[in-house]
Amino acid sequence: MSSTKTTESTGLQFLIQRFQNYKPHLRQHFPAKSSAVLVCLYQEQRQEENELRVILTKRSITLSSHPGEVALPGGKRDEEDSDDIATALREAREEIGLDPSLVTIISVLEPFVNKKGMTVVPVIGFLLDKKAFKQSPNPAEVEEIFDVPLEMFLKDKNRRAEEREYEGQRYLLHYFDYYSEDKERNFMIWALTAGILIRVASIVYQRSPEFQELKPSFWNQPN
Repeated sequence: MSSTKTTESTGLQFLIQRFQNYKPHLRQHFPAKSSAVLVCLYQEQRQEENELRVILTKRSITLSSHPGEVALPGGKRDEEDSDDIATALREAREEIGLDPSLVTIISVLEPFVNKKGMTVVPVIGFLLDKKAFKQSPNPAEVEEIFDVPLEMFLKDKNRRAEEREYEGQRYLLHYFDYYSEDKERNFMIWALTAGILIRVASIVYQRSPEFQELKPSFWNQPN
């Protein structure tokens, strides 16, 4: 086995170990407003160390909802989808051309709930061979595909927060700025996408973020 394959296998085993003791409460039925996103992680050698990175998209500016914002690949459940995993993998294929056979599913986390009552289920996957992923963004939905280090969502660097209130309860909305050397431009990851990635990073690295998180109560997430 090549050193690259060995490293990738080690990365997969590392993630499996991190999630195996985490037992999310999985739902038994699909709410009317249901969606899933794929948190697709992969390992890459950067600056003499192996780094876990996550694939993100910049949504098309022509979309009716959240145009131009950074998001995880995903979307609403279709009737033919058997479960949240099927939804996340189908949407990732449609949006960015990611072949589901390249992704090893590791875990499914509790759904986040947005202000409109839509549940968003994070499906955690690992991409063993990043080079096999031939990016093919759907121009109707995705403007760009890029990736960021997962650990950045636990760090205070390049982060700011905006205080908001919902039904009398205060919460913080987090914004993470990331400069992509590959794209030669800045991206801002915020709101629900940032919240999901803070949650995933906390499980993977088994520590709390360096900052006060103060989640919105309507997300219905464990503390």
